[in-house]
Amino acid sequence: MCGCLEFLKWVLGVEEREEDLLVVLGSRSTSKTHPTAFHPSPSPKPLPSFLKPGSSSSKPSPSSPKASPSSPGPSSSSSKQPPSFKPTLSQVSQDSINEQTKVSYMRVQKGMSPVYAIPKDIEDLIKRDKVPGVLNEPLSLSTYKDYFAALLYAEDFYIEKWSEFKLEKITLKLQRAEIIKKSLRNEYLNETYEKDDKIFVEFEIDSCCERRPFLLSRDFAFARPSGQKTETEPCQGIIYCVERSTRVVVEFGEDFLLQHHSTRKYDVSFSFNRVCLKRAHQAIEAASDPLFKSFLFPDGVSKKIFPISTPLHFCNHKLDVHQSSAVREILSFQGPPPYIVEGPLCLNKFSELSRTGLVIQEAVLQIYQSSSKLRILICAPINRTCALLMQSLNNDIPESDMFRANAAFREIDGVPIDILPSCAYKGECFTCPSLQELRKFRVILSTFVSSFRLRNEGIAAGHFSHIFLVDASSATEPEAMVPLANLASEETAVIVTGAPGNHSGWVRSNIARKNGLMTSYFERLRDSKPYRTLLPKFITQLADPEKESVGDYSYASVSYD
Repeated sequence: MCGCLEFLKWVLGVEEREEDLLVVLGSRSTSKTHPTAFHPSPSPKPLPSFLKPGSSSSKPSPSSPKASPSSPGPSSSSSKQPPSFKPTLSQVSQDSINEQTKVSYMRVQKGMSPVYAIPKDIEDLIKRDKVPGVLNEPLSLSTYKDYFAALLYAEDFYIEKWSEFKLEKITLKLQRAEIIKKSLRNEYLNETYEKDDKIFVEFEIDSCCERRPFLLSRDFAFARPSGQKTETEPCQGIIYCVERSTRVVVEFGEDFLLQHHSTRKYDVSFSFNRVCLKRAHQAIEAASDPLFKSFLFPDGVSKKIFPISTPLHFCNHKLDVHQSSAVREILSFQGPPPYIVEGPLCLNKFSELSRTGLVIQEAVLQIYQSSSKLRILICAPINRTCALLMQSLNNDIPESDMFRANAAFREIDGVPIDILPSCAYKGECFTCPSLQELRKFRVILSTFVSSFRLRNEGIAAGHFSHIFLVDASSATEPEAMVPLANLASEETAVIVTGAPGNHSGWVRSNIARKNGLMTSYFERLRDSKPYRTLLPKFITQLADPEKESVGDYSYASVSYD
């Protein structure tokens, strides 16, 4: 294996998707085109002294992505099948790691989260490329759980289908890369850059998608010299980019680089991260509670409006009439249905807050200033959006009142230095403070999937007075349900933002892509009755003054492919 930290990531899974860095490969750095977005995995550096200590009782939630094929185990067609559990690894020795030392682990059985094995009847249908019957029925509260579970099972089957895929006797080329870490660190939000040199491994994969897996950043690649005994452990790397659908770029550890030479041939296999699928399964199960209907299917639901009695003093005086109206509407309601802000994604093409992002910033500041009893959760699909929103709030909200919840094994080098004081880090993991401490924070930011950690620490539904689902059009509906279904109550004001035409690029299965998983929660809400009327109490459209129509937001789209 390629080091302790990388091995633990493989065992526990990476809990979120990251898109924080730019990489310029080799001679391509002189190109006039924009550099390709990558997600490098730098080695951890010494912990800054100003970081908050993590709670000793806080542990990351384990999960077990597969490096080799295995049976999903006994399954049933019943939707109430008992949860399955897997053994995990527990560290025995705390000795330091280098190339000559190994850490010992023992297998222990723990009560982990359910595996959500694919029911046999659904698996048989998907094997024959048949659409499960529930996907032909109208989506309703009664079909909600089974509908999205079938889509997630299709995704999981795709992973199982390609678990035995292997490239044999291929050449792996080393490519030097300059990592440009982009951050916004001073009070005027001027950009600064840090550079680091890395060596990546690249190889070609067949361009015909039917003959090879749909690979994503944060999947795993395993390389073993061709002809070597299968008992020998392969080197593990993390995929950061698939360029033009055929060129795979991977970062391996130093042990691979030390034994590599240009004429050697390798066998390469892959493993896929399942953490997002497991969180999504749990979320749709929670969301299918009848009490949650008004968030999922708001047709005919009346809105609790509380008119603002005092004049608002905006922190940003440059907001136009549409943005100001959106802020007022956000401040004036409580409970379902959600409020929609339709406009460009939160980050614009210059990696600055867009017009939608400025509405979120202003609304959060107004809520924060209005009462010390209110609690705000801000969720987005990617880390970069969370970072920019947090940096935009830093000047007006004290560090002690904000917390950034990170995935356990996110690389510390990927977190902007001005945000680190608002994180909890212990050993080689990001942690969560105790429940008592978490309740004190007035603003918490997280990606959709990593918000599960708040629920795991004991934050109850209804703790947050306001939940912002930022750029929800870029996520699948089950992902958006992770914070919403676990943490919202009938008293929670939910604000959903997104761009028309934008969608998640993380869906692998053709069945899932063609039968509903590409339709985001934002898009489905936007097409429902309360929002089609364009009444200001339900929705605000932010037309870009530089564009001809509200629907043209292509410049702000985030690419997930």
